[in-house]
Amino acid sequence: MNHLIIACDHGAWELKKALVEHAQIDLQLEVRDLGVNGPDSVDYPGYAAQLCQRILRGEAKRGVLLCGTGLGMTMAANRFKGIRAALCHDEYTARMSRRHNDANVLVLGGRVLGPRVAMGILDVWLAEPFDGGRHQRRIDVLDALG
Repeated sequence: MNHLIIACDHGAWELKKALVEHAQIDLQLEVRDLGVNGPDSVDYPGYAAQLCQRILRGEAKRGVLLCGTGLGMTMAANRFKGIRAALCHDEYTARMSRRHNDANVLVLGGRVLGPRVAMGILDVWLAEPFDGGRHQRRIDVLDALG
């Protein structure tokens, strides 16, 4: 994977800024930043929709969404069939979201995580493969639900 799409609301713009810099400089990724870039209040569902639609169109394989807690972005993203958004708070949940759930959207809380923890989560999430097998069967069941 050589590029990543990222978006946030006002509750996580500072963390997003740190993650974009980390992804570009340390991970050498091309980052498509959909905003926001300041503290002015916005409605998060529109940012989640933009990111999810781009992933579903194949513009990137994975994306990152951020809001204050990560809860709202997770709920919004998972309304899109084919999106498997995982709210992660540590490296273990990031690892398992990839290995067992083939998560294509990582969600982080800007008011919950510090930059170093968030960078570690992102690094693990980007590096982990999907295990397939019985886990693919479960994803197929999820896709058939809606």
